[in-house]
Amino acid sequence: MTRLSVNINKVATIRNARGGNVPSVTHAAVEIQKYGAQGITIHPRPDERHIRYADVYDLKPLVHTEFNIEGNPIKSFMDMVLEVKPEQVTLVPDSNDVLTSNAGWDTIKNKEFLTEVIQEFKQAGIRTSIFVDPNHDMIEGAAAIGVDRIELYTEAFAVGYANGDEKAVEPYALCAELAHKLGLGINAGHDLSLDNIAFFKQNVPHLLEVSIGHALISEALYLGFETVVKRYLELLK
Repeated sequence: MTRLSVNINKVATIRNARGGNVPSVTHAAVEIQKYGAQGITIHPRPDERHIRYADVYDLKPLVHTEFNIEGNPIKSFMDMVLEVKPEQVTLVPDSNDVLTSNAGWDTIKNKEFLTEVIQEFKQAGIRTSIFVDPNHDMIEGAAAIGVDRIELYTEAFAVGYANGDEKAVEPYALCAELAHKLGLGINAGHDLSLDNIAFFKQNVPHLLEVSIGHALISEALYLGFETVVKRYLELLK
């Protein structure tokens, strides 16, 4: 079964819009795990526009599944991850001014930098993953820098599939096969939803984990966390 990690950034976005602590990201994490999700993902950004660095420390003792922290490896992010020591860190090359993650790493251009960062995390006992586009050169570059896993950036698939193009999944299937041959674990995320997750899972081999945030939180507004999490788990079997 492919594991489900729920990104709770959007819970923090709603909280921050009003101030205070409602809705609570810690309560959401506890409930989501209770309903069967196998992980909690957060992506703290320097401007703390959704998840705050303080949230990371509040969540650490409450996440009894897999804690996955995403972000751009600037110094403050690295210091925080090395102190908290989540089960997984996912490196994302987003700048401060982007609304959401919109591209994977150039693993060739950034080889030296990524190699140093990844080794520092791995020496601390943290599993490493990097956000990559479905591109064979980038997959091979990821293997060369010593990362444990890749997270395939799935926006292109989601857009294509929504427009009736089932072939949009093919680059992901081919890249997953290549990554597996190179000894990399395969995660995926971005715009995956109840509408497309089953098709993606059925067509992309060796898929270990999906990280789903915006769609799942939006779906939960209508259906509730318990119903939505259980639907994803059923579709990921």
